[in-house]
Amino acid sequence: MARKVGQLTGRQKAAILLISLGPDVSAQIYKYLTEEEIEKLSLEISSVKKVDSDVKEEIISQFHQIVQAQNYISQGGIGYAKTVLEKAFGKQEASNIINRLTSSLQVRPFDFARKAEPQQLLNFIQNEHPQTIALVLSYLDAEQAGQILSELPQEMQANIAKRIATMDSTSPEIISEVENILERNISSSFTDNYTQTGGIQAVVEVLNGVDRSTERTILDSLEIHDPELAEEIKKRMFVFEDIVILDNRAIQRVIREVNNEDLQLALKVSSEEVKELVFKNMSQRMAETYKEEMEFMGPVRLRDVEEAQTRIVSIIRRLEEVGEIIIARGGGDDIIV
Repeated sequence: MARKVGQLTGRQKAAILLISLGPDVSAQIYKYLTEEEIEKLSLEISSVKKVDSDVKEEIISQFHQIVQAQNYISQGGIGYAKTVLEKAFGKQEASNIINRLTSSLQVRPFDFARKAEPQQLLNFIQNEHPQTIALVLSYLDAEQAGQILSELPQEMQANIAKRIATMDSTSPEIISEVENILERNISSSFTDNYTQTGGIQAVVEVLNGVDRSTERTILDSLEIHDPELAEEIKKRMFVFEDIVILDNRAIQRVIREVNNEDLQLALKVSSEEVKELVFKNMSQRMAETYKEEMEFMGPVRLRDVEEAQTRIVSIIRRLEEVGEIIIARGGGDDIIV
């Protein structure tokens, strides 16, 4: 079930806002953020679930209101801003806008768990001690906890409900230990549940719009904190078919570097545009030889083709890393001469 805007953290709202604004605008916003902010937002975008259109619209509306409020404050202070906002939205909404603008967000324990689907959490906690289950449920959103409780065996439900009701203070050390264990257990499953709204592809689109230096900073940081996510992002940032965005000199350099058999396999199922561009950057004799060998190759396994393309993409990224070729990107820092 979709979550309401009021149940989202500030970082989740920021992630949804960036996704809604699109990769081009988001890439420009990234330029004004710190490395830590970029890293946290990128991780948040990659784990955003499908968001209802009305939630997106409300978040965009809140953002617009806050921008307006900040503008009014800069013109005449918070008192002036409140006066203008009250005339525009009424006293209650004006107060809400000011509160959103000035309040500081504190992250509660098990914040990561509130991003998961109830069924996903149930799979990981149903065999735990009732007191552990009660502790986790007590920190979840009421609706989320209710769904999990209803799915537990009936003989456990009353026991856990009683434990939640009678639960007194729990030491921060125990909460932290349970939180860390649960996060480790389900962290791998989070990366398998990206959806159309956010997910890895959303991060890839944003990173494809930033300059090379920013991209490298983000990926280097992600490699430290979430190497699997970083690797998945890198795989999607440049696919074999993207070879068409390279200039002729870069393509010629790639042809010299890659294994002939790999390139023949990769071209076997590629688009005519890619084939034509690659053959154009070969000598006529070499192109004819390639075409003949590809024809004699006969049917090939898709897995072999994908592996060959992956090896070629790895070489392309390595050549870019050492500055031997340039991949045209957004941000204005990569100028091809």
